[in-house]
Amino acid sequence: MPAQEGVLSLKMPGIGQVLQAGVFAVCAFLALQLPDGLEGTEFGGGWLTGPLLSMADLGAVLFIIAFVLSFLYPRVAAGIGLASCLLCLPLYCFFIGPVPFAHIFGRGHEFSVQPAPGLHWYTWPVTALIAVAVAVCICIRRLTASKRMQIAHRA
Repeated sequence: MPAQEGVLSLKMPGIGQVLQAGVFAVCAFLALQLPDGLEGTEFGGGWLTGPLLSMADLGAVLFIIAFVLSFLYPRVAAGIGLASCLLCLPLYCFFIGPVPFAHIFGRGHEFSVQPAPGLHWYTWPVTALIAVAVAVCICIRRLTASKRMQIAHRA
């Protein structure tokens, strides 16, 4: 039975859609896990860290939306997922390297407790950073794949 125009037909998702949705699910979990317990603390109210936390919260919501849309509109989900990655990335970088991050983006930022200089290997932020890198690759591949298909169809 052919699908009618304007009617949404459900079909078995492709491996690319499942992979995209899976990465978004992992990223959403990590985006909700990392800032857990930071709301209402000094971290959440700081002039540098407060906006980072708000951006990560928005990114987590967008990851969930992208997860749902991965099965219906994969290209739209890829665009939303890419935006989510960009929103969550600064917080992960701050957790891994707070002093270098503050020197680059927060001139004059004073820590209430001075962290050790350099980079810190914390499992959750590094895992989230790797997941975001994979999500960015998948999103870019999804967004550019349709252009390659359109060019191939024209030839």
